[in-house]
Amino acid sequence: MIHPVVRRLGCVLMMAVGWQLAAAQTVKVLPSETPEKFTPSQATFDYSRREVMIPMRDGVKLKTFILIPKRVTKDAKAPIIMTRTPYNAGGRITRSNGPRLVATVPQMHDTTAEAGYIIVYQDVRGKFGSEGDYVLTRPLRGPLNPTKVDHATDCYDTIDWLVKNVPESNGRVGTIGGSYEGYTTVMSTVNPHPALKVAVPFAPMIDGWMGDDWFHNGAFRQGAALEFIYGQQSTRSGAFKWWWGEYDIYDTFLRAGSAGALAKSRGLDQLGFWRAISEHPSYDSWWQEQAVDKLLAKLPVTVPMLIVGGLFDQEDIYGSPALYKALAPKDPNGQLVHLVMGPWNHGQGRREGRSLGALEFNGDTAGWFRNKVMQPFLDHYLKDAPKPAIPRVLAYETGANEWREYDHWPRSCSDACAEKSRSLYLLSGGRLGFTAPGSADDGYDEYVSDPAKPVPYRQRPTLAITAPESGWGEWLVDDQRHAASRTDVLVYQTEPLTEAVRIAGEPIARLFASTSGTDADWVVKIIDVWPDEVPARPSLGGFQQMLSADIFRGRYRADLAKPQPLTPNQALPYTIALPQANHTFLPGHRIMVQIQSSWFPLYDRNPQSYVPNIMFAKPENYVKATQRVWRTPAQASAIELPLLR
Repeated sequence: MIHPVVRRLGCVLMMAVGWQLAAAQTVKVLPSETPEKFTPSQATFDYSRREVMIPMRDGVKLKTFILIPKRVTKDAKAPIIMTRTPYNAGGRITRSNGPRLVATVPQMHDTTAEAGYIIVYQDVRGKFGSEGDYVLTRPLRGPLNPTKVDHATDCYDTIDWLVKNVPESNGRVGTIGGSYEGYTTVMSTVNPHPALKVAVPFAPMIDGWMGDDWFHNGAFRQGAALEFIYGQQSTRSGAFKWWWGEYDIYDTFLRAGSAGALAKSRGLDQLGFWRAISEHPSYDSWWQEQAVDKLLAKLPVTVPMLIVGGLFDQEDIYGSPALYKALAPKDPNGQLVHLVMGPWNHGQGRREGRSLGALEFNGDTAGWFRNKVMQPFLDHYLKDAPKPAIPRVLAYETGANEWREYDHWPRSCSDACAEKSRSLYLLSGGRLGFTAPGSADDGYDEYVSDPAKPVPYRQRPTLAITAPESGWGEWLVDDQRHAASRTDVLVYQTEPLTEAVRIAGEPIARLFASTSGTDADWVVKIIDVWPDEVPARPSLGGFQQMLSADIFRGRYRADLAKPQPLTPNQALPYTIALPQANHTFLPGHRIMVQIQSSWFPLYDRNPQSYVPNIMFAKPENYVKATQRVWRTPAQASAIELPLLR
């Protein structure tokens, strides 16, 4: 006989099971509205897109996007133009995500897309969709890279796969890209694949210590470098973004103290590239053995190259002319290596080039270059089009607003039009002149440099370079009146010019300077001062247009690789090569030179007392110093200008 309690429990269980069965019969699960695989309807697109993982020689596979115009077929083949990038290949080819290829790819490809080229973008190893480990600007195989792979081998393996697996290809490949992509473009020419027929590097990263992204003559470019390194190396996908927490970052850097202190506060000490450059603040073998111009100077030139630079490149102003200078001697007849210098900032040659800051040019200089120079150059080597009449050097002359052709750079256009460099001397009373100082000018000019109040590189507030309203790309043509009004900036200028003065090439500052400290930075700026009144554009009245400027860290005066303290109050000679210029100072304008000892916060502050590594200077190391620039007959400070008749 079943106990009443057990019978009651059984009834309850049966009822519960019944309820669950009933619920199962009445509750329906909604099907997913997202298909397992979606196939876009792209019938109206004028191109097709393929995504592949291309294997390298070490087994690592690199994510690659291949965009093929529909007019290109196995019977109507086309060349391949390729860019290898750390900036997300998939993102680079979705500018509009529309049906037209020319609107989808970066503007750099407007002419190649219209010409029916197959366009390829690839993530470099270790970034975004590619496998492997990421090393920022991975050095070539050798002392700094003991592995079997580098950007040169990865490019070779990629080209080899493409010409064998893209039947629409005509078997010819060109490489193109700017900045880091310019670096990988240059790397493609090292032991190149036979199918590589041409390369177009825009503003390539060539030497990070001498004058590109990380340092300029030993001064650390903290204002741009820290944020870039953080975004590049903190994650494979760039998910972590640098933060500031305030609008005016001048104050952020000032409160942080040294670059090393700010880096540590953001966690950069976890990143390999930051650790490496902070351990190598001098131009030692670590830098020299990966300087691209030095490496390529040892190799034959086999790939035709169109090197493209900007006269106002705020990031890689050194690279393009340095690369040309290294390669030109290997091509004495000017058949393979060409240089174009446009009136552009970093990247502007790949976009639109009608103006920069307050400056206006003669039409869209960048669009004209891509259509009339770059595309015929590519078509000749990739499509057998007639060889275009491209000069060895093509440079835009600001001031005159005209393109000029030269047979050599830097210095002259030809023996017929060139004049030897001429010195523009610093004279008493803030004057500049082509006559050397005499006894009346005997002396010096001085100022007090205070690290607690460094000279801003731009009119404050100083915005983060990635801020939408920062205008970062325009700062090299900023009006310099904000600096000229400071007591810690020396200003020299000519009388209004009675005739035009043309310069083309590399200005060189030859200073005699002393400091009361044991280290010092010297910033030299060449400026075109507009007339007080400009009727056509009143806002440019008195405009101080910066043309060529750079910084030099005094500890490297004798040896870039071995820093030395400066002897206090001893006048020492400094030779400072300034960025390339191609400019006409028009009649009625003045030539101005400004000299200062800080350019903050773009460059880290010099403590002005010698410490082994400025990256990690302590607050007590930063001291005021009295700086003197000498202008005596025996110590005549001057700017050597590359004049043209």
